[in-house]
Amino acid sequence: MIDHTHDAAASSWVEGADEHPDFPVQNLPLGVFSREGETRRIGSAIGDYVVDLTGLAEAGLLPDALCPALSEQTLNALFRLDAATRRALRHALFAVLTDPARQDAITPWLYPAQSVELHLPFAIGDYSDFYVGIHHATNIGKLFRPDNPLLPNYKYVPIGYHGRASSIRVSGAPVIRPKGQIKPPDADHPTYAPCRRLDYELELGIWIAGDNALGETIPIGEAWDRIAGVCLLNDWSARDIQAWEYQPLGPFLSKSFLTTISPWVITAQALAPFRVAQPARPQGDPAPLPHLWDAQDQAQGALSITLSATLASAAMRKSGIEAQQLSQGAAHEAMYWTPAQIVTHHASNGCDLHTGDLLGTGTLSGPAPGSEGSLMEISQGGQHPVLLPSGEQRCFLEDGDELTLHARAMREGYRAIGFGPCRGIVEQAR
Repeated sequence: MIDHTHDAAASSWVEGADEHPDFPVQNLPLGVFSREGETRRIGSAIGDYVVDLTGLAEAGLLPDALCPALSEQTLNALFRLDAATRRALRHALFAVLTDPARQDAITPWLYPAQSVELHLPFAIGDYSDFYVGIHHATNIGKLFRPDNPLLPNYKYVPIGYHGRASSIRVSGAPVIRPKGQIKPPDADHPTYAPCRRLDYELELGIWIAGDNALGETIPIGEAWDRIAGVCLLNDWSARDIQAWEYQPLGPFLSKSFLTTISPWVITAQALAPFRVAQPARPQGDPAPLPHLWDAQDQAQGALSITLSATLASAAMRKSGIEAQQLSQGAAHEAMYWTPAQIVTHHASNGCDLHTGDLLGTGTLSGPAPGSEGSLMEISQGGQHPVLLPSGEQRCFLEDGDELTLHARAMREGYRAIGFGPCRGIVEQAR
């Protein structure tokens, strides 16, 4: 639902917010923060500040109906409320941040972003990761099956697996190099050793709002009502551990050591102007089965989001060399299945999804060179190293490397909004 909060001309009295690349007043993402020595509170990003929504509610500056949910230390209670109530929060916050007459009342609840710590926005009950980036799936498939990169089920069903919720962390958490069983092709037996082929995966994370009971499905036409918002997600991958363990049951220890997310939830309301048509399937591809097909979702169920990844080695940072961009692409060009189809498929067997569950899209590589979402693709399995400005080369991540994901939602006629960084620095195995 596009409304006055998406007006590109809207201006905030908060210093620097109108020029901010990620968090102008048209965004108003939600998250959880704390100040030193204090408990966690619910907030929103505006420019280079965090506005304390818990404090605004306690001061009577937000609708009374929101106060109980805003007194919690996670977003779970807030996103169990109906969409209309959550939209009322966006409208109320937009109103106080664009009205100069409210500046004196709101300023005590504004904190510089660098003065607070950001936390996981939800208590995450479950995490599943999908594989809907068709170009990534094709690129990876070609490395192992040059003549048959995609398996027959790929174009009928959104492929996914159950991930590990306990190892999800927000941007900035250290990336401790995992250990595991590794069997090189020329070895007779595996060894237990630190991963040597550590990789990143550029993904979006889809946060779930509301609950469905066990045995209930989610109709495709109602799936967007169950999407709370979106974040960036880095599904760090130990490619050498993965190669040995993934058959016959799929990824396990090669994935569960860490998943990094950006801390702000870019809400479904904020993303409304950036919903675009899903690209048509290539001629000859099967149509989705009826329970995964909705004409409106095809017309405006994809997301116009530009995604990119940058790398800065320890030597580059020490020398003041700017991070090198590894790739850049568009989410809607990468995703063979829409967010709604992901949600509907997940519940199509009666699986109960709950507020705060997290669904990864899988790596979102674009169709063109330079839009790959992992080093496995960029280096073609380690055969073609990336040359860094420092003179170093990378096929996979080395200790000290800082890998950062970025995202901006952009569409003509609307103010672009960003997600904030999703960052991690690789540390040696312990």
